[in-house]
Amino acid sequence: MKPSNAALPRGSDVIIIGGGFHGTSSAFHLSRAGVKVTLLEAEYCARHASGVNAGGVRTLGRHYAEVPLAVASLKLWHRLPELVGEDGTFVHSGQIKIAETEQELAVQRKRVAELNALGFTHEEIIGADRVRELLPAVADHVVGAIWAKDDGHAVPYRAVTAFRLAAQRQGAVFHEETPALKIERRGEQWYVSTPRGVFTAPWLVNAAGAWSGGFASQVGETVPVQAQGLMLMITQRVPHFVDPVVGAEGRPLSFKQFANGTVLIGGALKCQADVVRRFGEVDFMQLANSAATVTDLFPHLRGVNIVRAWAGVEAFMPDGIPVISLSGKAPNLVHAFGFSAHGFELGPIGGQIVSELVQSGVSSLPIGAFAVDRFSREAAIAA
Repeated sequence: MKPSNAALPRGSDVIIIGGGFHGTSSAFHLSRAGVKVTLLEAEYCARHASGVNAGGVRTLGRHYAEVPLAVASLKLWHRLPELVGEDGTFVHSGQIKIAETEQELAVQRKRVAELNALGFTHEEIIGADRVRELLPAVADHVVGAIWAKDDGHAVPYRAVTAFRLAAQRQGAVFHEETPALKIERRGEQWYVSTPRGVFTAPWLVNAAGAWSGGFASQVGETVPVQAQGLMLMITQRVPHFVDPVVGAEGRPLSFKQFANGTVLIGGALKCQADVVRRFGEVDFMQLANSAATVTDLFPHLRGVNIVRAWAGVEAFMPDGIPVISLSGKAPNLVHAFGFSAHGFELGPIGGQIVSELVQSGVSSLPIGAFAVDRFSREAAIAA
């Protein structure tokens, strides 16, 4: 049944387009500060990238520009019950990135040394013996790893829902099955046209994921965001054998075992996306390659059945880091998109930053690298 159009509130202080983690977290942080929020979601909250990811709460392996945000966000993850009233299924398991050769371990040593020089100590190098203490079933050829002991994982949909419910308790209004079609600035107000009518507010937040580039272009900001599908698969139940989230230095992998024994396999597994029909098409050949990586590293899993695979749509940026910034073209517009398959852990802090930008125009954390106009500036310099 289509939602009713009757008696919809049209006015608020901020309209957020997009019900993924960053939109929902923004709604929470803004509402908590007393700002009246309306969130518009085309399908249902956490439908795409925010619900179709491996759920890694990961500071490990971040782009250096993201490290301050990831470290700050992890602190919020560890206090989710205080922040949103529940733990969002967060499990403090640690995360490990395996090195399969001495060359890979040398790359890891260099990275950790560079992080230490920047003042960050959350990643540490561990040797093969310590790896086997953490991962008793790992293949014999593994020579070492990076270990981030305070990282963990969560169930994406449950974590996003925790922020959504907390935002609603603070007064935020959510409208699912309400796709934004057109945005327009008239005088002091934003007007957002939807099939259910026009919503208005002085501020607008563009957190529409793979569809954010279209809204940015409506205000004259061309951003080279690319939509791609993102896949996950999960196995039958197997006896417990691993606690940390596992990644690999030399090949894509994000791998964890849940309390019920099932094993979730992801790690930026890309596939084709149809942004018009809003779905990602599962690529079983790509999944087979990822399954082979898993069995190379954990040989005892050979023969275990994959019981389900699914896909959603994610926004990827050419430089692999997101857009988190005020618009350079339109007043009272904040962009937060393009998290390139690693935005889940940043959800709690991303919403805080958006709230700060709306309320004061300034972020408490360094976000200059995430400016929406960085690509046009680079093009101008090259020209």
